[in-house]
Amino acid sequence: MHVGEENSADQRPRGHQLSATGVTVAYDGVDVVHEASLTLLPGEVTVLVGPNGSGKSTLLRTVARLQRPRTASLLIDGADGLALTPREFSRQVALLTQGRPTPSGLTVRDVVEFGRYPYRGRWGKADPEGPAAVERALGLTGVAEFADRGVEHLSGGQLQRVWLAGCLAQATGVLLLDEPTTYLDLRYQVELLDLMRDLADVHGIAVGVVLHDLDQAAAVGDRIVLLDAGRVVADGNPEDVLTAERLTDTYGIRVDVAPDPLTGRLRTRAIGRHHTRSERLTPLS
Repeated sequence: MHVGEENSADQRPRGHQLSATGVTVAYDGVDVVHEASLTLLPGEVTVLVGPNGSGKSTLLRTVARLQRPRTASLLIDGADGLALTPREFSRQVALLTQGRPTPSGLTVRDVVEFGRYPYRGRWGKADPEGPAAVERALGLTGVAEFADRGVEHLSGGQLQRVWLAGCLAQATGVLLLDEPTTYLDLRYQVELLDLMRDLADVHGIAVGVVLHDLDQAAAVGDRIVLLDAGRVVADGNPEDVLTAERLTDTYGIRVDVAPDPLTGRLRTRAIGRHHTRSERLTPLS
């Protein structure tokens, strides 16, 4: 998956700034996200990290208008994002969710073409840019070679890339991804991270992504948003947010942080009872 050289018009930034403030979300009357704020900037990758149940996915889904907040303000380039119709909003923001079902009787191309639904009218209005957008999305995600294969015959990792292709065919200025590396093997995890960087760097897209892997977050993110118990506890560049003290406190386990000697990027390591020789030799009381 690689964003190749394109004409200069295609390389101009097309991203939007998305700003959410005062986001509070409740389940069964209990607040699970508390007054959270999130800003996604064109040309940047913002990564949401935190323990399970910290509210990462809920915040992302709320920003994508799939989850109704108790309170929230949502602006896209300064305009009220909550006032847009669903079709108008879907031309601005795309979301790759977790756990999508496997459709049957459809080819890969059929599924990717669904990403063009915001540009088609009720009566089959023409979408002249659709075919090119679909082909581009198939190529970027590495699924063009089996575009005519039935999706029910794909592996979990292949299907994940097909859903991503559908989001890219949507051609939005904001791309949200909820744990997109799930089911992907090592190669496609790395290529997906590279693709996120290309979308931000080459096309000016504002990318917001939930990741569990802190090393991946440090490698791909311009900004890191750390959540704990539904609250944003830190928001800034990786070096300021991913500190050993803060991660140890947030995750409840000792986490060491150091720069990688080859890349200079931060590397994290959670230290369990059996990770050092002295601790392995200490009998349990």
